[in-house]
This record gives sequence, structure tokens and C-alpha cells, in this order.
Amino acid sequence: MKKIATLLFVSFLGGVITLGSYKLFFDQGTQHFLPQENSSSSSFIPTTNSTRAYGTNADFTEAAEKTVHAVVHVKNVAVFKRGPRSIWEYYPYNNEGGRALQGAGSGVIITPDGYIVTNNHVIDGASEIEVTLNNNKTYKAEVIGSDPISDIALIKVDPDENLQYIPFGDSDNTQLGEWVLAVGNPFNLKSTVTAGIISAKARDLNMRDNSPQSFIQTDAAINPGNSGGALVNINGELIGINTAISSPSGSYIGYAFAVPSNNARKIVEDIMEFGDVQQGILGIRGRSINDEVIREFDLSTSQGVMVADVTPGSGAAKSGIQQMDIIKKIDDIDINKFSDLTGYINSKRPGDEVLVKLMRDGREREVNVKLSKLDTYQVAALGLEVANATPEELEAYNAPYGVKISRMLVDNLPSADLVGGIISEINGEEVTSVRDVEEIMQSRTRSNPIVIVFYTRDGEKQRMIWK
Repeated sequence: MKKIATLLFVSFLGGVITLGSYKLFFDQGTQHFLPQENSSSSSFIPTTNSTRAYGTNADFTEAAEKTVHAVVHVKNVAVFKRGPRSIWEYYPYNNEGGRALQGAGSGVIITPDGYIVTNNHVIDGASEIEVTLNNNKTYKAEVIGSDPISDIALIKVDPDENLQYIPFGDSDNTQLGEWVLAVGNPFNLKSTVTAGIISAKARDLNMRDNSPQSFIQTDAAINPGNSGGALVNINGELIGINTAISSPSGSYIGYAFAVPSNNARKIVEDIMEFGDVQQGILGIRGRSINDEVIREFDLSTSQGVMVADVTPGSGAAKSGIQQMDIIKKIDDIDINKFSDLTGYINSKRPGDEVLVKLMRDGREREVNVKLSKLDTYQVAALGLEVANATPEELEAYNAPYGVKISRMLVDNLPSADLVGGIISEINGEEVTSVRDVEEIMQSRTRSNPIVIVFYTRDGEKQRMIWK
């Protein structure tokens, strides 16, 4: 019995010593902290510096309370002589013989004096815009400006008091798997909040190089009426403007997309300060790297953007960027595909400088590039954008004169990829600059077809008719 008692005592004493040693050596000086993130300051729009919340025990109540009163219901009343554009726009005929169509979407209050960001397609063609707050107050709104390419619009109401608003967060600092809330008015169900995560970043829905699209993808439920609403993080900061869903039925099936807040904020600030969007360009035409490109050019890397062409006189050309260079990083943003590059550059202005990290002949290089201004004209009737062509580009395409097709605005064109081609004539008139295109398009009779003559990237001359 004494031996058993002695053994128990020794075991107990050993446990006490072990526990004490652990407390002494491991608990002293231990600090628990969450990483800090800073948002870029804005000249016009309130932003915030915050701490990201991690973990599985996320509480959405504070973020919902902060944001639900700053997301509004936007009603768009327009009159069309033709049939409705979609099943969501059926509305009784008006007295003028046209069809009064009432569209509904959402908007995000971004300043206390009544500036609201929404989608361009929510207010497009509106003869009257009505905004209803969460407290049921209603105001008439005016359109300050819009950008059809990014689908962002800025409207303004004149409230009788300061409004609750959502500060912009830094969408570049968002991470895959991060909790988010979508706040909006789906199916006219006012002030609806849904939760999900960030499923992907820099998502290009066109799946085509040289596309300007770069969306945040989320699985938070978004439906018709959510357009223009807020995508916020768990701290209640605006990280995106809900814009689109991917669905064969037209309703949410798990894939929703938002314009990143850094891009939306830049567009809004441009509209406020300049009246239109100031687009800075790197000055390259790039190709995302895939198996086909790796085999064709015998590349040693599978990530990045390969420079296919460099625009003469651009910032890229002046900094020494060359064809076949592989762009790996711009500032602190990793470039894995072309939408990573366009998404970040679209948040910059002409004159801004970026640090480009690239590979050439297997060696890493760094160059500073000053972004140049893109002198373009968006030909909405053709669904494309044109830019002035350089003499070198005209010579390369065997074109005597013309303007360059810089990018597509829509997918349903009566031709395959035209980007990079040269338009030399429109309706029988020669075009030598984007100003020529603008004058021709503004003076044409809208009911008449549009005939263009253009040169493909192979130097082949073709003719195309838009009806």
C-alpha cells in the first residue's frame, strides 16, 4: 500500500512540475492580434481603415446594421416605342402610345449629402429616377454621369438631412474565402441581406484577352433587383457593386459578380472631378498564358501575361517593355491572367506610375511605367471601341488610314474577335481619327444600316454590315 501511495504522489508531483513549466515558458509574453489593413484615401469619397475579422464564428449583425440603411431602392421609368427588353420590364402602356417600362434595382449611398452609386443598366434610358430609402423616404434623383463599359453610374438626391452611407473598402485586399454580405432589393423585396464568401477575384465573364472586365465572384445570393447594390465585408465596408449573375434561368444559382470597389470608386471620382472617366493605359496588348501559349513560345512559366504588342509612344514603350516579356506583377498585385492586369490598371488614371515586374529571357526585371491616356470613342451601335492608330500599326495591317478597334463592348457581335483590326471607312466615308468616327456616328440616320470597311490583323480587307 505504501508503494502505491508513493507512486501516486510521484505521478501527481510530476504533473504539477510539467504544467508549471509550460505556463512559465510558453504563456509569458504571448500576444494575440489581428492583422491591420489600410485602405487608400480618397479625395472625394469617405473611406475607412479597419481590421479584418477571421474565424468561423463570424457575426454578420453589425455589418448588416451598418449597411442596410445605406442601400436604396432605385426605380427607373423610361418610355420605349419598341417591345420590352426583358421579362422584368413589362409595364402598362402609357398615354403617348409608347410603353412605360419601370425597372427596379439598388443603389449605395456613398456620401452623407446624397451621392449614390448604382449600375448603368439600372438607370439607362430613364426619363425619371426615384430613390426610396430604407426609412421609406422617397426622392427624385438626377444622373451625374455613367460608364457603360464598367456598368457603373453616379446619381444624386438632395436629402433634407445627412444620410447614412457606406465607406469604401480596399477591394485589392480582399481574399478568397472571405465572408461577404450582399445588400439590395431582389424582386422588390426591400432591404434584403444575404451572406456568402468571395469565390474568385478578377473574374472575366467574356473569357477573352483584352477584355476590361474584372469582377469579384461571390456565392452570396443575388437576384434581379440586386443590381447596383452593395457587396460588403464583415466590417461593413463597401468592396463591390453587385452587377451580374450567371444563370440559365435568370435567377440565382450560386454565381454572382460585383465590380470591385477600387474600380467603382475611381470611376465615381472621375465623374465628379472631370465629368467623364479618365482611363489610364499601360500601352500593351497581352495574352494570358495557357498550355497552347506555353507550347507555342516554349515558355518556362505558366503564370503571368505575355506582351503580344506594345503601342508606340505609350508608357510601356517608353519604359522599354518589349514583345514576349512576361508581366508577373504590377505594384503589389500578382498578375496571373489578363483580367488581373486590366482590373488593376482600370483603377488608375493617366499620369499615374506603376512598378511592373516582368521576365525577359528567363531574367526578372523591374520598370516604372507612367500610364498614358487612351483617346477612344465608344461606338455603341457597333458594340466596340476605337482608338487612334499609329503609322506603325497602319503599316503592319496594310491599311492606308483608319482607326484601331481597341476592344469589344458586347459579346453578340456578327463577327468573331475584331480587336486589333483597323476600320478605314464607315458608310462610305474615310476615317482617320476617332473624331471622324464620332462625327459620322452622330450625323447618321439611326434607322439606316452601318457599313464598315476594316482590315483584319492578317492585313485582309473586309466589309461588314450592321442592321
